Amino acid sequence: MTADVAGRRLVIFDFDGTLANTVPAIVSTARTVLARHGLTDEAMGDLTRLVGPPFPQAYSLVYGFSEEEAAQITAEYRAIYRGIGPEAWPLFDGVAALLRRLRSAGRLTAVASSKQMAMVERALADNGITELFDVALGKSSDAEGDKVSLIRRAMDDLGVEPAEAVMVGDRHHDVEAAAACGVPCVGVTYGGTGTVAELMGAGACACADTVEELGRVLLG
Repeated sequence: MTADVAGRRLVIFDFDGTLANTVPAIVSTARTVLARHGLTDEAMGDLTRLVGPPFPQAYSLVYGFSEEEAAQITAEYRAIYRGIGPEAWPLFDGVAALLRRLRSAGRLTAVASSKQMAMVERALADNGITELFDVALGKSSDAEGDKVSLIRRAMDDLGVEPAEAVMVGDRHHDVEAAAACGVPCVGVTYGGTGTVAELMGAGACACADTVEELGRVLLG
């Protein structure tokens, strides 16, 4: 499915499952920590449900942990995750080339991620794409605002109105946050997290099954 967003000046990307295939490392790390807290594989179920909502809230939303328990699990998760190398966040094939095409076409590009800011900066640097973004935003603390505030900040920092921006994300959280800012969202399914039904049901203006298709939606 496609929508006419090709002329929009600013493209705001989610990171996990959109730019990079971080899901295996997220799932593996979460499984280790949840097992410490007594969850069986059956109780954990589909761990990809943790990809999308911010931590520590994700652990409460998906597994019903209290705020205190979720904070402790998140601290343990991050202690492991910070020790992982660049292999934990490889770009999807074609992403770097797409970013360069967007830049060559005069588009502004931004990252708005629920990851901690230090991890966003590290992942972009490890992949050699820091310079391909005008703005890169993550959370400086768990008390900081949600993705809505990050999207708004990206637009404010670059002096762009909602009518000139488009979001790209892999989960309904991205679509809903963009909508709260008056920005359309292109959903992507190539990361294996969100589905077309989930994304379109949340109000995505288009869905791309491949990075190549995403390029056609964004550039026409």
